[in-house]
Amino acid sequence: MTSDFYKYQAQTTPHPLAMTISHAEGSYIYDTTQKAYLDFVAGVSACSLGHKHPKVVAAIKNQLDKYLHVMVYGEYIQEPAVELTKLLALHLPKPLEKTYLTNSGAEAVDGAIKLARRVTGRSEIIAAHHAYHGNTMGALSVMGFEERKQPFRPLIPDVSFISFNTFEDLSKITTKTAAVILETIQGGAGFIEPKAGYLEKVRQQCDAVGALLILDEIQPGIGRTGKLFGFEHYNCTPDILVTGKGLGGGMPIGAFTASSAHMNLLQDNPKLGHITTFGGHPVIAAAALATLQEITEGNLMALALEKEQLIRHYLKHSLITEIRGRGLMLAAITTSANITNDVILKCKDEQLILFWLLFEPKAIRITPPLTISNDEIIKGCKIILRVLDSIS
Repeated sequence: MTSDFYKYQAQTTPHPLAMTISHAEGSYIYDTTQKAYLDFVAGVSACSLGHKHPKVVAAIKNQLDKYLHVMVYGEYIQEPAVELTKLLALHLPKPLEKTYLTNSGAEAVDGAIKLARRVTGRSEIIAAHHAYHGNTMGALSVMGFEERKQPFRPLIPDVSFISFNTFEDLSKITTKTAAVILETIQGGAGFIEPKAGYLEKVRQQCDAVGALLILDEIQPGIGRTGKLFGFEHYNCTPDILVTGKGLGGGMPIGAFTASSAHMNLLQDNPKLGHITTFGGHPVIAAAALATLQEITEGNLMALALEKEQLIRHYLKHSLITEIRGRGLMLAAITTSANITNDVILKCKDEQLILFWLLFEPKAIRITPPLTISNDEIIKGCKIILRVLDSIS
């Protein structure tokens, strides 16, 4: 199996973790030697309800018995997609009411950029330095990390950048700007939260010049920060909301949401302004609906904030300089990239799964399932501390 993995499956790095998976359940992933690994990553913030959540599995099985793919997106009325988009609308502020379902967060970013240009008739897109929005050509174009973009240029034109949390840069948002796209909490950069009043000022400047505000909630959305969407913490409602990852309950999904007036512009001039074959797939929509119902009807969001405090309480060490983020979107920052690398790899040997962030080499990703128990959190923190002690 291992040799076939390297021979036939394309790799994303020279050194993948290459753990052979047997099964996964709850907060644990099991390898083929039946070792149980406590999961502090949740598929990079994707498995909101942990692994093989019974309600998600039941929704998938129920839909499997009815039908799979039947038609390209938007032509047939399919209950799982309709109910999912309706539930999203019920939990979003006006004017966010109509959702386009996609296959991934990156595809949703591309759709949001297209929609902003269609609405405004303008071309300039402003993004943030150190931003990460995905790896399709559109999403890559608004990535704020030149080293990763340069080999693939030319990218889409008329993209410029501002510094996140720098109020002085907001004057760069002008009447030429179609949209500003920001992560509500910067992910790859190290889980950087917006400063007090920053997103409000961005919103005000966009309104002043007629630009749209796109907020990327692919990571902070779906309850991870203690509210359904991260922007709810910061008194700022976007014109276009992008989500993905945790919405699918372990299945691949993305979505962008806007007002009906804006979203309806993708229907005509030209027709098929955005089209996807498998977006809104009934099995995936059923899984997402079950996930969203579980998160909005229960207390997982409130518990995410309590679990954050538990992690902050236990995870204190001389080699950890700070813990960034909110809820269960946390990054422990160590004193060096080498220490972070050692901790992640040695914790894997201790059967705890941690991971890196894209652009902050000193960050240890801590994004466990929202369903993780307090005892499991304490267990994982003790493993991290034990590994740190062995390094120091």
